[in-house]
Amino acid sequence: VLICTRARLHSIEVLFCWLLSFNTFIEKNMQRKRTAGQNASDSALHNAKKAAAAAKKASTNETRPDPGSERGFCSRVSAAGKYIFLLIIIPPFLNYASLQREGLLLQPKGGKLIDIGLGQKIYLTCKGQGQPVVMLDAPTGMSSDVWFQIQEDLSRLTQVCTYDRAGLGFSKRAMQNETTGMEKVWGVSTTGRMVDDLHRLTKEAKIEKPFILVGSELGALNGRFYSHIHDSEVSDLVLIDPIPEDIFTEDPWQQYWYKELVPSLQAMQFFAATGLNRMLLIFGWMKQPITGEHISEDLIQRQKYLLSNPAHQSGSVDEHFFLNESVFQVREISKYKPLSSGTSVTVITGDYFDELLPAHLNEAVAKCQKQLLEQTYPTAKHFQISGVDRKMLYRSPFAVTKHLATLVKRRKPKQESH
Repeated sequence: VLICTRARLHSIEVLFCWLLSFNTFIEKNMQRKRTAGQNASDSALHNAKKAAAAAKKASTNETRPDPGSERGFCSRVSAAGKYIFLLIIIPPFLNYASLQREGLLLQPKGGKLIDIGLGQKIYLTCKGQGQPVVMLDAPTGMSSDVWFQIQEDLSRLTQVCTYDRAGLGFSKRAMQNETTGMEKVWGVSTTGRMVDDLHRLTKEAKIEKPFILVGSELGALNGRFYSHIHDSEVSDLVLIDPIPEDIFTEDPWQQYWYKELVPSLQAMQFFAATGLNRMLLIFGWMKQPITGEHISEDLIQRQKYLLSNPAHQSGSVDEHFFLNESVFQVREISKYKPLSSGTSVTVITGDYFDELLPAHLNEAVAKCQKQLLEQTYPTAKHFQISGVDRKMLYRSPFAVTKHLATLVKRRKPKQESH
């Protein structure tokens, strides 16, 4: 790996030296042209002295272009073209070289890449020991880093596992020439496909069942789908700021999601591919999404790595773009396969979905979430944490951990008694 990394860095150095040599060559060539032009001008000036007076009268009312100006203009255009060329070529190459190195150095401690078969590899991190196991599924387009504080605190009671969905974080998305066979049933980056990945992951990683499944936003959709299909494997389902099915029937929400949010994420993906995100991070003009107390330096650097990684940004775009399809899949499963009465449901929300959204959008989400609970999970326990929104996972993690710890303690004696 070190040899490959050094080889890539050596390639970048060679490219950079070539560009500098190319720049020097152009400057010397232009200098020779300017010197030759100056010598020719001196000779012509000596020969034209005798006719200067007559020519002066004849050319009083005439104007002629200045060759020096034309040369100066061409020089400026050429110099500008060189610098634009350097700006276009160098950042992507430097970004790519950095990503290769960081991808190995910044992996979460204690994690491992699990081959779940069918060309798919998922990055799983488990901490703590004991049962019931708590499985955490991240919000839309985010890596498992979002659970860092909750996993750390809850792992003192039991084993807590997080994972990166395919295409996000350190999980590998199957190449286009590889097939899982599932794309004929579930589209890429939709809940059906993610649940199939998660089921195979728990099997390959030998996760003890039944476990407590916790999901936020898209992770909540995945948790619902998983619990309805594999009900014997889930003892408790926890939905944090769940995405309700009916939200995409609201025109204002559709406009916001597909006309504002998704295009902004696509721009972020483009900036990552061109290396601009890394430049913005270096100059402090871009901040990582996960903020709050007790954030380690490794986590900060990992967030910068993901912001600069076009593969991760592409996965985030896909999850947002196909969220409407994921919602449809969960709606259909809920109709035809009701949740087992042996699985408890807990819902955790804040005062609003996102404090940065206009009031009417937050109200639309709250209304649809209320309908979801009344129609689909009428016996669910609903806890509302005051003063927080969907960022509670890393801004107010202790409030979430408190409710999860209660579930763990309630299940722990029953399982340990066997």
